[in-house]
Amino acid sequence: MKKLMISLLTVIIIMSCKKENEQKKTIIVNYPATKTVDTLDTYFGIEIKDPYRWLEDDRSPETEAWVKAQNKSTYSYLDNIPFRKELKERLSSLWNYEKIGAPFIEGDYTYFYKNDGLQNQYVIHRKKEHNEESEVFLDPNTFSEDGTISLGSASFSKDGSILAYSISEGGSDWRKILIMNTETKDIIEDTLIDVKFTQIAWYKNEGFYYSSYDKPEGSELSAKTDQHKVYYHKLGTSQKEDALVYGGTPEEKHRYIYANVTEDDRYLVITPRVSTSGNKLYIKDLTIPNSKLIPILDHTDSDTYIIENEGRKLFLVTNLKAPNKKIVTVDASNPTSENWVDLIPETKHVLNPSTSGGYFFTEYMVDAISKVMQYDYNGKLIREIKLPGVGNANGFGGKKEEKVDYYSFTNYNTPSSIYKLNIETGESELYWKPSIEFNSDDYESNQVFYTSKDGTKVPMIITHKKGMALDGKNPTILYGYGGFNISLNPAFSITNAVWMEQGGILAVPNLRGGGEYGKAWHDAGTKLQKQNVFDDFIAAGEYLIENKYTSSNYLAIRGGSNGGLLVGATMTQRPDLAKVALPAVGVLDMLRYHTFTAGAGWAYDYGTAEQSKTMFEYLKGYSPVHNVKAGVEYPATLVTTGDHDDRVVPAHSFKFAAELQSKQTGNNPTLVRIETDAGHGAGTPISKTIDQYADIFGFTLFNMGFEVLPTKTKEKVKG
Repeated sequence: MKKLMISLLTVIIIMSCKKENEQKKTIIVNYPATKTVDTLDTYFGIEIKDPYRWLEDDRSPETEAWVKAQNKSTYSYLDNIPFRKELKERLSSLWNYEKIGAPFIEGDYTYFYKNDGLQNQYVIHRKKEHNEESEVFLDPNTFSEDGTISLGSASFSKDGSILAYSISEGGSDWRKILIMNTETKDIIEDTLIDVKFTQIAWYKNEGFYYSSYDKPEGSELSAKTDQHKVYYHKLGTSQKEDALVYGGTPEEKHRYIYANVTEDDRYLVITPRVSTSGNKLYIKDLTIPNSKLIPILDHTDSDTYIIENEGRKLFLVTNLKAPNKKIVTVDASNPTSENWVDLIPETKHVLNPSTSGGYFFTEYMVDAISKVMQYDYNGKLIREIKLPGVGNANGFGGKKEEKVDYYSFTNYNTPSSIYKLNIETGESELYWKPSIEFNSDDYESNQVFYTSKDGTKVPMIITHKKGMALDGKNPTILYGYGGFNISLNPAFSITNAVWMEQGGILAVPNLRGGGEYGKAWHDAGTKLQKQNVFDDFIAAGEYLIENKYTSSNYLAIRGGSNGGLLVGATMTQRPDLAKVALPAVGVLDMLRYHTFTAGAGWAYDYGTAEQSKTMFEYLKGYSPVHNVKAGVEYPATLVTTGDHDDRVVPAHSFKFAAELQSKQTGNNPTLVRIETDAGHGAGTPISKTIDQYADIFGFTLFNMGFEVLPTKTKEKVKG
């Protein structure tokens, strides 16, 4: 065993190299030494070395020292990027505009989320009358000085008199729930603790259902959690008295169990899951004392949930034998699938419905672009909702008695605006538009279809400044995800806007594994077909290069979580494709991902190394940690993670960075940036986000050969 050395050599700018006839400085960095330990695992008779297993211990002083040493090395490098400060200033300047969310009514008040500009967390405001000034109702920025305690979910009792809200400390998925009197704003009960992956589902004004795990042995940030439980908290009682509703027996063991209550308080709905796809479905009639849970589905072959009810008539959304989803009805007295009746049939486009004002609003994804239809509860089409343009609409969710609804509309070059919808007439009017220092008219988004390795046509939206020369020299970020049935719909981002201001191109393909074309598209990127996702991403990069949007020297590949896996697999399979790789909070050790926290729940998408020799060999074949090879020049890589990430534990990133640093050939840097008091991303303070993107964009542009920002480079050329 080698002794861990935490000696850092000073980062110095000493080297210049010729690139495209210009002198470019290179920052040379010496990495801290990372010890190796002889650790072996055996899968189906095959021994696998895991020399950096010790970095999985997030409570170890050695791991803590390694993190500090890596951050010192990384920030020494980043501090020498000449335009990093300019990027931070521009990000801060563009971010500094008022942002509000769609209003919603609870009790006597209209509530909305608002951020004055650079507040670390959004603030909940409220007002009673339409024309009066709003007051601050709940300000998460007061939870901690540095903004690292964030607001999670906020759920009001049926009459709006009580609020139950969850908070996250340091970005962890573990939550606490506080209970507030909305009139006095006083906390009225003891805080509920050790809550995780939960909804807060009120029953009348009496109490609420929530979900959690038993606190694990060992580290709460990395130890496995796999038996979710649903509890009922009755107001006025202590948490230790909370009734266990479901999940307490071996027969009821599931990794995720969620509870909801129908709007009329009649039914409790339980959706147990063993993975992130597929759920069982049960209901309990709350109007009958001591009633039993009634199964609607006792298997996990579909994603099915109750969207609405009228008395005993249930409305369900399902992809059972309908990959693009449909809405069916059934009587609660006999609700199993053989009794379902189609109400809104499946179409060739993926259905994402919601309810408001006694209607269904069905959003369809047409090549990842929103189309919204309005139906009544008899399944009759009322109208198509005319949207403001081509892009992504979100919202259309309200109570049955509402007469108006609100939705947001955005695309990659249009900041999100809020529209007010008259539910009866279908007419929309602009409710709120941001005042932002960004001229959308200067940019264009175009959707293209390219061909993947196996001949599959894949859509991609490419956004950039109008009039851009396609000369192969444009700095380009290729961003992808490709998993878990998640769709990448067009949406404006301040960070992307800053990138495009600098002459950058943003390219977002809708890879297999996502939900853009329904269950079949999702399944085509799972388990033994996961390589399709990487092939789709590689083909997207090749399309951009072949069509002169960019070239390998100006291409960066980026993604987070499952997208971090995408980047890790792509850069190890095709190290020549891109100049820069940016894997964020990535799933990078595919042989051990399921041994941490709730990772075993991802097996629907990935499979596990223990389930079969075939699956083990397949996972090993693309696992980024296991496919870094000595003597290969990998792209300049900035791995990013958070020390409180208990969704995808930071050990994935630690081990991948250690492998890269020990085997990288050439001068491309391989750095890991570890954010402290930060998790998987949700609730990250704005101040930390701005710092992070200044580093990411600075690292990217510098390693593409820029010594000054691209806009200044062009000004210099013109001069």
